[in-house]
Amino acid sequence: MNAATAHRPTSMPGPARRNITQDAVVIVPGIMGSELLDTTTGSTVWGLSSVRWLLKAWTRSDGFAALRMTDDELEGKTGRIQPVQLMRHSAWTPYLKGAEPYTDLITGVNGCVADPAAVLEFAYDWRLPVATNGKLLAEAARRHLTAWRAHPAHDSARRARVDERPARLVFVAHSMGGLVTQTALDPLHDSDLAADTRAVFTLATPFYGAVKAAAILNTGRGAPVPLPHQQLQRLCATMPGLHDLLPQYACVLDRDDARRLTPSDVAALGGHRELAALAADAASKRSAISLPGHRAVAGTGQITWQSLTLDSGVIRPYCHTVRRNSDGRLIRTSDGSPEHFDVMGDGTVHKESAALGPAVTPLPLQHGAAAADRSAVKAVQELLRDDVHLGPPMGGPGCGLEVPDLATAGTPWEVSITGVAAPADVTCEVGLVDDASTATSPRLRLVKRRVTGRVDTSQPGLYRVSVRTRDRSTVTQLVLVTEPGLETDQAD
Repeated sequence: MNAATAHRPTSMPGPARRNITQDAVVIVPGIMGSELLDTTTGSTVWGLSSVRWLLKAWTRSDGFAALRMTDDELEGKTGRIQPVQLMRHSAWTPYLKGAEPYTDLITGVNGCVADPAAVLEFAYDWRLPVATNGKLLAEAARRHLTAWRAHPAHDSARRARVDERPARLVFVAHSMGGLVTQTALDPLHDSDLAADTRAVFTLATPFYGAVKAAAILNTGRGAPVPLPHQQLQRLCATMPGLHDLLPQYACVLDRDDARRLTPSDVAALGGHRELAALAADAASKRSAISLPGHRAVAGTGQITWQSLTLDSGVIRPYCHTVRRNSDGRLIRTSDGSPEHFDVMGDGTVHKESAALGPAVTPLPLQHGAAAADRSAVKAVQELLRDDVHLGPPMGGPGCGLEVPDLATAGTPWEVSITGVAAPADVTCEVGLVDDASTATSPRLRLVKRRVTGRVDTSQPGLYRVSVRTRDRSTVTQLVLVTEPGLETDQAD
């Protein structure tokens, strides 16, 4: 044997076995992340693939009438609306902007399990209280784990693992799904479920709520608004699920102090007093529930509302927040005023709301794209395979992206990019989500430390804006472009 061949690898006796987990995985989507069916009509009321349907639904005054909570549903008599599956298509919502489908996450998870039967896609009626869906998730997760442990592929997967242990649960949850998962792990539902859970992976979950939820309820107070925004306010005004996303921290800047929203505040700004009180109580109980093996992805680098002021029922949101010292006192400037901190976030949830515990990976991504982000999906896969968790790059890469949530065909709109020094540092493409051939690259220029570009869209539709930095990090967001002359009105 000579030097050239001494260290040449020899052939394996057989193909290497795929590195897969024996565990059962539950994927829990966020608000508006499940397709919904009206059982009384047999019609899909949320989640159709057609962009034409999406445009028509948001620009017709009765487009989402079937989604509004009925008196029976508010009293707990549910079943009229049934969840079908996790979203398979891009969607758009005022304020929350674009939401990418869960197909990439599902594909990534399926590549790490012994059989598709090991994966449960938990679709749920996101209009209902988090507490209601948490109880349903606890029951579904228990059934899923029991069924998977009895599956023939489970024993085969066990034998290939070092400890040969029986399967446990791994929850992968996006946005509101993290709150539903936390509620499901309440021992009052299933005293053994937490012990049977190996890990919980959350993506952009608002553990302490989001100011944007309050802004949705406040839509139209004192100013005309486009019809889609007005529709969302009417839909959410009595929606328990939206009230569960209200901020549960001292977000109200009140003179030289900061305080929490009260049920009276919520009623004054356009929400429901009783639902706000129930949401605050549920959040308090939920905070005592620990998440086994929790790892979180928190979006960063995006302009995000973090606090607000209230004036006669009208809110004004701010992209900064306040902090307290360990003794509970507000951190103040030299003149005694509260110090303001901009921690940014994912455009919807500020970073500190999504970070529960020390195991947090910050990624420069938008809220609706968190479950489709390549680095986030890779982190989920590493967790499932139980490798040493290195995670994606820790901060630094990527950029911030700001676009309008609604635009009009024929009227130019602007893409704004932060966190980069020059137009040459990024590439930007804008095109219809269902027609890749329409993608164009707007000309970028530097204006007041931001890279901006003007976009001209001649036809209505759902457009995806994709910005890629030199470190190969990509941030995306969706923009709905409507026909000219969209009605504006003032919310009731």
